[in-house]
Amino acid sequence: MTYTIGQAARMFGLPVSTLRYYDREGLLPGMERRSGARVFGEKEIEALRVIECLKASGLEIREIRQFMAWTVEGPSTYPQRLALFQARRKALEEELGQLRRMLDMLKYKCWYYETACADGSEERVGAMAPDRFPPEIQALYDSAHSVG
Repeated sequence: MTYTIGQAARMFGLPVSTLRYYDREGLLPGMERRSGARVFGEKEIEALRVIECLKASGLEIREIRQFMAWTVEGPSTYPQRLALFQARRKALEEELGQLRRMLDMLKYKCWYYETACADGSEERVGAMAPDRFPPEIQALYDSAHSVG
């Protein structure tokens, strides 16, 4: 199946100008054109999925361009491509850990203020030692207060 640039843009929620930019930047190597119009086949759609993933994971366009150049070079660049994806995975896993700790802090604070609201003051909950929290709240507290 093939798609027009407008159809491909809608699939990814991107402006058409972004897809034109990707093409100009060499992110869609071997793009077919019919009567001057870009044609997006399954290969380009999959490339857009990877591009959007890499972009969302924090890579810059120049780094994505390098990855796409490696795909054109062929199997000799598998180690570089693997290293790129391993590095992005590691960075995202670290970010997920930070996000989990933030979420745990928010959940803990929700419990804290729900308890304070129910009591009409922070006195009891504020004086409570963490080892006296309900187990699920203590786990949230411990996570939120852990480093790295």
